[in-house]
Amino acid sequence: MSCLFNSLSYFIKEPSCQIRHKICNYLESNLPILDGIETSCVLELEHKSASSYITSMRSTSTWGGAIEIQAACNIWNICINVRNDRDHCEKKIQFIPINNHYDRTIDIYWTGGHYEPIRS
Repeated sequence: MSCLFNSLSYFIKEPSCQIRHKICNYLESNLPILDGIETSCVLELEHKSASSYITSMRSTSTWGGAIEIQAACNIWNICINVRNDRDHCEKKIQFIPINNHYDRTIDIYWTGGHYEPIRS
């Protein structure tokens, strides 16, 4: 299982496999991933087809990333702060739902190759 989905599971309180499944279903439904931009448009910018990307993402050995983080924000109405400490320069990337309304904020840490929940 991917460390991103495990990290999200810490906060969402659902099994990581179920979180992955819901996110893949969201992507497959071609709902907006960003305001006014359907998922397929974003996926096809970097990948040959949205369907092959989603098929790959359904595999438990496939790592999640920014697209899946944004989908999680949209599904669960949460703000996700990703703290990036690569090159010893801490930066924060904030993901918010497309409706700009969220119930809570969670923080996860990213090393460039691994996600970990930031426990408060």
